[in-house]
Amino acid sequence: MTRREFLDAAVAMVAAPAAVSAAGPRAATEVARRKLGNTGVEVSCIGLGGYHIGMQRLDAAESVRLIRRAVDSGITFLDNCWDYNGGESEIRMGRALRDGYRAKAFVMTKIDGRDAKTAAAQIDESLKRLQTDHLDLLQLHEVIREDDPARAFAPGGAIEAMAAAKKAGKARFLGFTGHKSPAIHLGMLDAAKEHGFRFDTVQMPLNVMDAHFDSFEKHVLPRLVREKVGALGMKPMGDPFILETKTVSAVDCLRYSLSLPVSVVITGIDSSERLDQALSVARGYKVPAEKDVQALLARTAAAAKDGSFEKYKTTHHFDGTVQNPEWLGPRAG
Repeated sequence: MTRREFLDAAVAMVAAPAAVSAAGPRAATEVARRKLGNTGVEVSCIGLGGYHIGMQRLDAAESVRLIRRAVDSGITFLDNCWDYNGGESEIRMGRALRDGYRAKAFVMTKIDGRDAKTAAAQIDESLKRLQTDHLDLLQLHEVIREDDPARAFAPGGAIEAMAAAKKAGKARFLGFTGHKSPAIHLGMLDAAKEHGFRFDTVQMPLNVMDAHFDSFEKHVLPRLVREKVGALGMKPMGDPFILETKTVSAVDCLRYSLSLPVSVVITGIDSSERLDQALSVARGYKVPAEKDVQALLARTAAAAKDGSFEKYKTTHHFDGTVQNPEWLGPRAG
């Protein structure tokens, strides 16, 4: 797909604003919403990342306040994972979802288990921590190995547990995530097709540097657009190594990722300042002109060429399941 086609697709994903609400016409001060693939659901274009919200340097009570303020401000998409900060991220989010906040949020979490037994146990543990009886979206985390697709779809694999969770009402939609290689993502999509299975969402790094190196934007995103699978962008700032290049600002990064045909861009929010930054971009967001997008790409091309600022692709820096293989569960046989 060309950049022009990408921009047109991004515009098409923007949810039509309600003509009238209790507060009057939808204004440019409201967080823009987008369609989540072909699920029929609309979500905020910015999502609150679950990892940063559970870090020890952030007070637990402050985490709860940030999550609730984000939801009150129009950020409906909440990201999390069974393994984030030893479960603390889910525990804090669960506290924040009390007092009516669960009904206002679209809650996603991820599990690591590659066999059905391990995956099922992690799903139930996540539900308990999040203090909810169902997830809006359940995703298989860190699909980063060449054999992950075969392992997940094997008899007794993680997909069996995820499908069972959906059938039991524990999850509305299913997806997978990964940050290592577009080829592995395509392999996972191919495996799903071979098994008559359809993912509702796929999560991947989408940012100004990914566009230049081993690109998910170029190799995976067009397929998701064609197949109407909800694309979830993550690592808009390279968490946060892209900012170290001094070629773009945090706001530039968010604007670029949102210029793509994605349902949501998930970003780490660990302070009021970070939340305000995300809201400043998401409120009334409009897809930029192609010339502005091309300018951002030109500024980042040299720094991006070898992937050194996308450490999740080129190193094990972000590979939690490599550092903790027990999270995957036992291998068959």
